[in-house]
Amino acid sequence: MPATSANLGPGFDAFGLALGLYDELTVTPAPSISVEVTGAGAGEVALDESHLVVRALRAGLEALGVSVPGFVLRCENRVPHGRGLGSSSAAIVGGIAAAYGLAAMELDREHVVALANELEGHPDNVAAAALGGFTTAWVDGGVGRAVRNDPVAGLRATVYVPEVKVLTKQARGLLPDVVPHADAAANAGRAALLVTAITSRPGLLLTATEDRLHQEYREPVMPETLALVHKLRGSGLAAVVSGAGPTVLVLDALSGKEIAALPAAPDGWTRLDLAIDPAGVQVWSGSVSTETTSARSDDETL
Repeated sequence: MPATSANLGPGFDAFGLALGLYDELTVTPAPSISVEVTGAGAGEVALDESHLVVRALRAGLEALGVSVPGFVLRCENRVPHGRGLGSSSAAIVGGIAAAYGLAAMELDREHVVALANELEGHPDNVAAAALGGFTTAWVDGGVGRAVRNDPVAGLRATVYVPEVKVLTKQARGLLPDVVPHADAAANAGRAALLVTAITSRPGLLLTATEDRLHQEYREPVMPETLALVHKLRGSGLAAVVSGAGPTVLVLDALSGKEIAALPAAPDGWTRLDLAIDPAGVQVWSGSVSTETTSARSDDETL
């Protein structure tokens, strides 16, 4: 399952982008449930039925009408937790995809988005994790839906990840119930422009990623994040808060040499230069992942 970045500036709760950084699950049928976690979240997340992947997997099996007594779940996590890179959405989408694997059924990505939205509460990140590429998500009659677009060739993402975490609930709690009409209108225009910028005209990214709806309201819980966004944008880079933060995302269509010349991460931060994931979650008979190199078709895991 890929990491994801939501909002992308003006596309609050609507836009998502799948990134080339992956969690991998391996699920093996067993008489009871056991969970093993390595990488991000190891030693922190629950290792029982309350684990988010387990809950999503159970929900997926129930939706598919399949009963499985238990399984061994192995999670190799590379997506940082609590940083605005969609770790919970990756877990939910991965769990549902694993249910399809256990049921030996072809993955229905529209159903994955709908069910994942029920578990997550909003469809922006789960849509990108399920479909890959650049997605626009919405809720229609209570059902999460999404469409996918191919980003322009060469589009890449650079993320600046701080050591500190920010809870999504905390960041969303700072948003006002009412915003000025002018700000809402400005964001609508920038969001429409961002679709063009990401899919065909990357030269418009700086203008298209301007936001007046949510980022500045989050500043009290992530002042260093907003300071970095302002600094990068002041130098001409299309920088935004990734999801609910505190990670900063820069979108560009630069050459490898130009990417290498981007600013280094501040002290206490990590910079990752990532491709855009084109496919979303993948299921093999050997594993659930988005990395074809991890598929293991010669064992019994799903």
